[in-house]
Amino acid sequence: MEKLDLYDINHKKTDQTMIRDQSQPKNLYRLAVGVAIFNSKGQMLIQKRTDDKKLFPSLWDVSAAGAVKSGESSQMGIQRELKEELGVSVDFSEIRPKVTTTFPTGFNDFYTLNLDLNISDLTLQKSEVVEVKWASQAEIKQMIFSGEFIPYFAEFIDLIFVLKDRKDLYYSEH
Repeated sequence: MEKLDLYDINHKKTDQTMIRDQSQPKNLYRLAVGVAIFNSKGQMLIQKRTDDKKLFPSLWDVSAAGAVKSGESSQMGIQRELKEELGVSVDFSEIRPKVTTTFPTGFNDFYTLNLDLNISDLTLQKSEVVEVKWASQAEIKQMIFSGEFIPYFAEFIDLIFVLKDRKDLYYSEH
């Protein structure tokens, strides 16, 4: 039984919690996290979800993602998810999300990393991840359009590819 902290509309943690997959209180939100890992060729590491996942079974997704558990920060949540799903250890304590998006029941803090990982060295969480591979921006967008990838907006994928090498949203460093 996984307990999740609840947040107000301003992304501020409240003193309320909920049990995952149970009814979520109205006007309170949960926190999810995602990370896109890029190699030096500019490709994103993507994972294929298992066929028994409740949401988006058997579809490809970003490198790692999941819910932030009660008592965890966003950074702690993504660090745990990355370790659980791919066996990759990264200290996120000094890393901020590149972008935060919303969905009807929550917020999603999204991170990027530049790492040249060897796929054969990864330890996949068999209950969640079927396989992983490197894919270009164009390949991922084609997979979205063909229904093989979680149906993110193609423009979101474009934004993640732009932000992977950026420290801010400006054309020049200040």
